[in-house]
Amino acid sequence: MGHTATTQDSVGGLTATEHRLANGLRVVLSEDHLTPVAAVCLWYDVGSRHEVQGRTGLAHLFEHLMFQGSAQVPGNGHFELIQAAGGSLNGTTSFERTNYFETVPAHQLELALWLEADRMGTLLSALDQESLDNQRDVVKNERRQRYDNVPYGTAFERLAAMVYPEGHPYHHIPIGSMADLDAASLEDAQDFFRTYYAPNNAVLAVVGDIDPDQTLAWVEKYFGSIPSHEGKRPPRDGSLPGVIGAEARELLREDVPARAVMAAYRLPQDGTREADAADLALTALGGGESSRLHNRLVRRDRTAVAAGFGMLRLAGAPSLGWLDVKASGDAGTDEIEAAIDEELTRFAAEGPTPAELERAQAQLEREWLDRLATVGGRADELCKYAVLFGDPQLALTAVNRLLEVTRDEVRAVAAAHLRPDNRAVLVYEPEAPAAESGADADDSDTEAEGADK
Repeated sequence: MGHTATTQDSVGGLTATEHRLANGLRVVLSEDHLTPVAAVCLWYDVGSRHEVQGRTGLAHLFEHLMFQGSAQVPGNGHFELIQAAGGSLNGTTSFERTNYFETVPAHQLELALWLEADRMGTLLSALDQESLDNQRDVVKNERRQRYDNVPYGTAFERLAAMVYPEGHPYHHIPIGSMADLDAASLEDAQDFFRTYYAPNNAVLAVVGDIDPDQTLAWVEKYFGSIPSHEGKRPPRDGSLPGVIGAEARELLREDVPARAVMAAYRLPQDGTREADAADLALTALGGGESSRLHNRLVRRDRTAVAAGFGMLRLAGAPSLGWLDVKASGDAGTDEIEAAIDEELTRFAAEGPTPAELERAQAQLEREWLDRLATVGGRADELCKYAVLFGDPQLALTAVNRLLEVTRDEVRAVAAAHLRPDNRAVLVYEPEAPAAESGADADDSDTEAEGADK
């Protein structure tokens, strides 16, 4: 099985070449001889948006099962072999993808490629009821520890369910529900793996101190014989109106340390100029201690101890703007919300100042540079743009698009989306501690990407 179609681009000294095996596996290589390390990143085009009602959580459950052994690597062997070789590794699940990644000393690259190929090609032979039950319990415990039993833990889950309506592929978050995890059978898991863990549904990026010809030979040797699978159904349509149409609101009295106001807004889909403008708007409004909301609520009014506004970029549905304000002392949430609305209204009318736009662009440019500066970060970005937008080269030019956005475009996207009829709001009020309650708080994590291991 040979590889075909090689292309190359260069931006700021960074290059990436693309290849495709006969079984459909897309391969992206980026040489970087600055340090003697190599990163292997594998993105599978499957996330919680591909799940069906009644079987949520399978994508994230599989992230765990992929570390439970394959035909030639039993038990915890994947972790043990990489760590013994001086490397690091992990996997994460989001709405839109599941990724697995290792960074190893360059001379251990072949080991990392062999390990990834072995579980892609043979995991089913090692998947049994015992490992399924074991990892189902691990995921359920993770849900308790990170979502159900921590202050504000279920906030993101609640807001996603309010912004994306019932039946929408993004209505549920990657962690899944306890009931659905209990309902998942070994047959469900096997069918899920066959459908989505196929080479023609994946992108492999290798970045670092590599010999491209040798790397491709290893990829061909270990991945080339894995058969493709044509049974994947396309994800359900995630399109929605750009504006919700009416504010959704919920008041929660829970065991939390402080009052809080959290809100989620529908924003433009990733991959568009409007999404870049929205990212700049939220950065100017709530990205760090020089932002408008921090200056207003924390420094000036002193009604909050923290105020942030960030963007979860989504390619298959409207993106999500996440506002998170923790109140100070006895400050009331009505006062905080009034100040937030005042600042958003002013921003929608006037847009950012030239200095604010420059600062926001510099902040996002630095984050982009930080991601590309490490071999693991660059491998992940190349996979992201290949899977979600069909072109890994876009990873190397993303900052150029941000720097082209104008003040008026930022103002326009704020006026169109940062409005009361386009948000879901959670207001947290601390409950008086119950004497003998013993009940667990039912709150949530702001981590939108799902849960990593």
